[in-house]
Amino acid sequence: MVSYELLHECKQSGARLGILHTPHGDIQTPVFMPVGTQASVKTLSPEEVASTGARIMLSNTYHLWMRPGPDLVAEAGGLHKFMNWRGAVLTDSGGFQVFSLAERRKIEEEGVHFRSHIDGSPQFLSPEKAMDIQTKLGSDIMMQLDECAPWPSTHEYIEASMQRTLRWLERCKKSWHTPETQSLFGIVQGGMFKDLRQESALRCTEMDLPGYGIGGLSVGEPAELMCEMLEAVTEILPQNKPRYLMGVGTPDYLIEATIRGVDMCDCVWPTRLGRNGSVITSRGRLTIRNATYARDFRPLDPECDCYACRNYSRAYIRHLIKAGEVFGLRLTSYHNIYYLQKLMQKLREAIKEDRTLDFRREFYQNVAEGPAREAAESTGSRA
Repeated sequence: MVSYELLHECKQSGARLGILHTPHGDIQTPVFMPVGTQASVKTLSPEEVASTGARIMLSNTYHLWMRPGPDLVAEAGGLHKFMNWRGAVLTDSGGFQVFSLAERRKIEEEGVHFRSHIDGSPQFLSPEKAMDIQTKLGSDIMMQLDECAPWPSTHEYIEASMQRTLRWLERCKKSWHTPETQSLFGIVQGGMFKDLRQESALRCTEMDLPGYGIGGLSVGEPAELMCEMLEAVTEILPQNKPRYLMGVGTPDYLIEATIRGVDMCDCVWPTRLGRNGSVITSRGRLTIRNATYARDFRPLDPECDCYACRNYSRAYIRHLIKAGEVFGLRLTSYHNIYYLQKLMQKLREAIKEDRTLDFRREFYQNVAEGPAREAAESTGSRA
């Protein structure tokens, strides 16, 4: 079973340094988890993902249920063997995709009726079904089925949704038959209402699960509101259990979440950004496909030591992307995952040294000054 060991709390903030113990290795936290939606981080091999420093990845229950099917994955020996990933795996419940991708959704107490986004076939996802699929996938961490309520929504709607999610958690717990090898995390919901968030957190923790997710944030609300909801929840969640903020992956949000006591985050954003020809750097975001980089022979980020930055220039990577060469997208995706792994490593060091608020200030200052530094150095890059 997954367990959490708290090593140190930053004296400047609520940031936590810890270790997540899993059946497939120990993971230093806070951690960013790359997303391998269909048992693959897009364009990258498992070995490449591991070389960025990643030791845990997320895979998607809905997509793997639709294809190739959980029975086939189980026959292959589970997700780890199926995709040759030696680290830990967290699977979401599939609920988010049902609410965001599938057609003709109908929510009822028993579960959700919908039609597959692949072939339109009628499907039904219940808490029990979500647990059965994840059990067959063999992930280290399984997430409960919850409703990802839209934002904005009324207090009345969010309360009814949150109560149903809690009832679904009880059913997931009853269907959890592999506690020795797989851990179940509950999910705190409650929209943008502090009272509902705190009620959800209290009732989730009463079930004494191995860990807790925080869902329904970073869905379009202002950053200040997200941070307010986080603070309302993390002050309630137990100190000895991991806290997982779902669907967050931009550098600023990772820093803000860490400062508020979050241990785990995931998002498809860094690889999606890379496939769109953009990269994250210490100086802010760069759209490498733009013409301004056609004769820029500097690395993507002069302060990065990843494979892409050590070996290739912006001009070359831009050429690959403009020419439709997959290698260009692989390099940008690799760099973005590597950048976030290094960011989390630096955050862990800042926690240990009790300087997370200083780290945040320096980060925003560097990003703010980035464009001016880029402009000052651009002439030399074309020499």
